[in-house]
Amino acid sequence: MSIRFASAASAVALAACFATPAMAGEANAATVAPATETEAEIIVLDPAAALTPAIAPVDLATANGQEEDTPAITISGSATLASDYRFRGVSQSDEGMAIQGGFTISHESGAYIGTWGSNLAGWGTFGGANMELDIYAGYKLPVGEGTLDVGGTWFMYPSGADTTDFVEFYAKLGGAVGPVSLTATVAYAPQQEALGNAFPVDAAPDPGDKEDNLYLAADAAYGISGAPVTLKAHLGYSDGNPGLGPNGTSIAPTGTYFDWLLGIDVVPISGLTLSVAYVDTDISEDEADLIRPNFATLDSDSISDATVVFSVTASF
Repeated sequence: MSIRFASAASAVALAACFATPAMAGEANAATVAPATETEAEIIVLDPAAALTPAIAPVDLATANGQEEDTPAITISGSATLASDYRFRGVSQSDEGMAIQGGFTISHESGAYIGTWGSNLAGWGTFGGANMELDIYAGYKLPVGEGTLDVGGTWFMYPSGADTTDFVEFYAKLGGAVGPVSLTATVAYAPQQEALGNAFPVDAAPDPGDKEDNLYLAADAAYGISGAPVTLKAHLGYSDGNPGLGPNGTSIAPTGTYFDWLLGIDVVPISGLTLSVAYVDTDISEDEADLIRPNFATLDSDSISDATVVFSVTASF
């Protein structure tokens, strides 16, 4: 499938707007890691900072030239309980609850590798799989006052059909303008059978068909001064194979569409994040009807309808 860049012009322009100030920003910013991480870092002011003594105590180790070395390798991770698993605006859990978790191993050079997983129940059959497991790797490097993050994600559906897995490459440019963190993302999945139009609407099936997918996104996060609260916004644009694909793994179910999110993150204590987000797409009911019944819940509601997602995340 040739990418329809003309259709994506508005989304590219928006992503470029976010990317430009990021280069001149003051800090690094973002989801995705895969569809699985926030696209902009949470900015939280520590309430405990007000309790810091006016005169800091003397660190004897530092005074004696024995500063603790920063480890070359660090491990971070998280576990989330969410009211719905939305991937680019579309539910992957039939609008039901999801348990998710993963971890990342990072090197001081900027290289990292990690994994993330979630239960499934959404549109399509995912080849019979009831779990998504992603493995990702990449490299972060400073660009001006911002950070460029390049890498790839292998989307796997354990115990599913052979043609469910696919690979997607991404590049994220993040930075900050004052208190606002900005991230522009370009993700591209080259032609693969898992994204193929095996059963196109009103056409003869072609089980060996291979298609590609382009995703553009812009994210912003604003940390409220004096409070452990972050406001966030997301806009994404998908351009790829319309239809279910061979096993319900097409990631652009209607070919081209926009998704967006408005949300709030609250960090009551270190390592715990409470989130609420309004998620929606511009997929119409007529478009959703073309790929029913898979593109619907058991109650026949489209799984791309607007919804509010609640989640609790513990991280380390």
